[in-house]
Amino acid sequence: MAKVVERKPLSFLEKTYIPQIVGGLTITLKNVFRPKVTLQYPEERPPIPQGYRGIPALVKDPHGREKCVSCQLCEFVCPPKAIRITPGEIAEGSENEHVEKAPEDFEINMLRCIYCGLCQEVCPEEAIFLQGDFNSLVGTTREEFVNHKDKLYELGGTRPDEHYKWDKKKEAAEQAAAGGHH
Repeated sequence: MAKVVERKPLSFLEKTYIPQIVGGLTITLKNVFRPKVTLQYPEERPPIPQGYRGIPALVKDPHGREKCVSCQLCEFVCPPKAIRITPGEIAEGSENEHVEKAPEDFEINMLRCIYCGLCQEVCPEEAIFLQGDFNSLVGTTREEFVNHKDKLYELGGTRPDEHYKWDKKKEAAEQAAAGGHH
């Protein structure tokens, strides 16, 4: 059974729409005298808030060495499965031969990434960081949003290694090699 809703008739002023027009003009006039909030991007940029989690990127140590050892923890912990790592071997005689593996390919699909930061938290080598910059995520095709190893290193650059993990590992490997030859 249909319910009939009774509506009160409009008054003379309501029929002329004058109260609605005056209300709209009042809002417009208030906004005309407010300070401008538009930024002329990219010349003017908004401040990046504390704790902002931006694009994940790979970093190198101060000596330019890859910090990623292809342990694949970030790949396993990634909720949307945005990270894919193809492990590769390090050639004997290489500067980094004391490291077991290095990524042959490392890709992050930014269309899937949810910027949770779990990859950064789980990385034992401090090789992946969420950048504090939002300007590098632009593209016109899906392929442009899949960052491969070279692009990830370009985004990440070099980061100081506060723990000097690589140097300690190299020294330990050299000491073990020297101790084995005596």
